[in-house]
Amino acid sequence: MKDGLLELWFSTGIANFQSGEIIMMVICGSLIYLAIVKNFEPLLLIPIGFGGILANIPLAGISGADGLLGLLYDAGIKTGLFPLLIFMGVGAMTDFGPLLARPSLAILGAAAQFGIFITLIGAILMNYVPGIEFSLADASAIAIIGGADGPTAIFLASRLAPDLLGAIAVAAYSYMALVPLIQPPIMKLLTTEAERKVVMTQLRPISRYERIIFPFLLIGLAIIFLPTATPLIGMLAFGNLLKESGVVDRLSSTAQNELINIVTIFLGLSVGGRLSADKFLNTETLGILALGIIAFAIGTAAGVIMGKIMCRMTGGQVNPLIGAAGVSAVPMAARVANKVGQEANPQNFLLMQAMGPNVAGVIGSAVAAGILLAIVG
Repeated sequence: MKDGLLELWFSTGIANFQSGEIIMMVICGSLIYLAIVKNFEPLLLIPIGFGGILANIPLAGISGADGLLGLLYDAGIKTGLFPLLIFMGVGAMTDFGPLLARPSLAILGAAAQFGIFITLIGAILMNYVPGIEFSLADASAIAIIGGADGPTAIFLASRLAPDLLGAIAVAAYSYMALVPLIQPPIMKLLTTEAERKVVMTQLRPISRYERIIFPFLLIGLAIIFLPTATPLIGMLAFGNLLKESGVVDRLSSTAQNELINIVTIFLGLSVGGRLSADKFLNTETLGILALGIIAFAIGTAAGVIMGKIMCRMTGGQVNPLIGAAGVSAVPMAARVANKVGQEANPQNFLLMQAMGPNVAGVIGSAVAAGILLAIVG
């Protein structure tokens, strides 16, 4: 009888909990709290947080090779399927009109990717810190956090550093959620009040012909110059073509709604399944979180500085604030640029102009991922 009770006791979760698992459950619960109470990226942080709780239940094995989260990871993350499907949905939801109306704003989207390559160097230098050992592939996957593009970060990490996927995904989506807190101080520090008050002219109308041609132009350039980026850019272009063609509303609606919602649930749970205590609670994770915030700050600063340069070169026709929207957090970064601009000048409406570098940043992060894959992968 005693042996039976002992066997029953050791089959319970309470008897098998390790301190690390409890800590991870608290961390994952905090992600869910931020999503629900603070509205920080709830579409991703809720499934990631709950998946992380499930992954740290002792004896359950739900994140193992034969568990639900393990099977979802192998099918959708390891293969790169989920991020690519999300890129298709993003393409179907994205209006590239502001970028087409003023193509020069693409420079701001490119400048904001500067943080990626600075962080790559930083990740390599962190090998001098005891307890941290990042390979070039690890450093490349960590650096992409600076693009503020969750699907791209997951796609690249699944290819180059699958063991770091959980930490990279949490860092990427956490900092995306914190855009309204991180960016404004940097934007105000690097600009004068006069620059923040600059009013930009209305964008020209974009014809249906231009909108339809753009996805083909985008994929054509990727094929010629950077084939390694075509998985991401190709799905982005295809999704956008569904939207702009105007003849497949059902397919466009599905890509924008049902499909991307289903994939988002599976992707979040799969990423959460990688947040087990043995993979997350280590010095390298702290290094990733530190590098992530540095990458994001540098990307924001680089965009604003390029915006200041464009402001001077155009005789004050470009508000430098829209440079901060060059990171890929669509449309949150554009809204932040608009908000900071209106604080300086209530009659200043920068949202549409900021969407130009914002959508350019989506393309830019995919291009940066392609470059890193070509060099390291």
